[in-house]
Amino acid sequence: MSGFGNQLKTVVLMSILTVLVILVGSALGGRQGMVVAFVFALLMNGASYWFSDKIVIKMTGSQPLTRNDNPELYDMVERLASKAGLPMPKLYLTPSPQPNAFATGRNPAHAAVAVTEGILRLLNREELEGVIAHELAHIKNRDILIGTLAAVMAGVITTLADWAQWALIFGGGNSDDEEGSGLAALPMIILAPLAAMLVQMAVSRSREYLADATGARIAGSSNGLANALLKLEQGARMIPMEVNSAASHMFIVNPLSAQRLLHLFSTHPPIADRVRRLRNMGL
Repeated sequence: MSGFGNQLKTVVLMSILTVLVILVGSALGGRQGMVVAFVFALLMNGASYWFSDKIVIKMTGSQPLTRNDNPELYDMVERLASKAGLPMPKLYLTPSPQPNAFATGRNPAHAAVAVTEGILRLLNREELEGVIAHELAHIKNRDILIGTLAAVMAGVITTLADWAQWALIFGGGNSDDEEGSGLAALPMIILAPLAAMLVQMAVSRSREYLADATGARIAGSSNGLANALLKLEQGARMIPMEVNSAASHMFIVNPLSAQRLLHLFSTHPPIADRVRRLRNMGL
């Protein structure tokens, strides 16, 4: 799928989330409750977005990495960031033997890239360049913002569905018509949060494909990233990482992949599919 195709898919998925908000809000009954739930979710996820770099860095125990600490890596990131038209992000080292990496930050001016100790030991220069370029692509494509918007919408849907369930238990059914309406809305109340979660994860997978393609163009080659993904997949399965599941979607490969989650419930596309797309780019 082309970069435009992935962008279009993201728009479609976000539209589905918007429709789900409207449907669940209608099931709950009352515009005021929907507005309150939306504002609450917006504040919670807005704070997460604004302080995303600090939150994730602290969650992963990552430490600042300066030019003196690793001149070769620092120069690599600086050069690739310049090719991508981005300011130099803050660089961090994550104390984990699992080979992995992630990017965070609310915009290019407040971005951070973190690599694990394991990835520095495993990958050669070309492969590491591909990984760094992929993470810079997330920054360039504003994926932190898009991921946060998807989380806001999914959070609103889940909150509204929770409220609707409690309303049915404690407050619904003052008349036969109201009780019948509430029961009719029950399938939507139960299924909407699941649908929202699936759509949110689909958004995440779509952005991974886009970051792969953008990263390959930044690096000037798709082979490095493709080879790196194969090594990282194997490393993630063999070496566990203690990381909060809420941050797992930010890594280039799922650090919890050893749990063998079903594809629909995964925040990352299958590595084999990502590698195939990269090979087909012909860079």
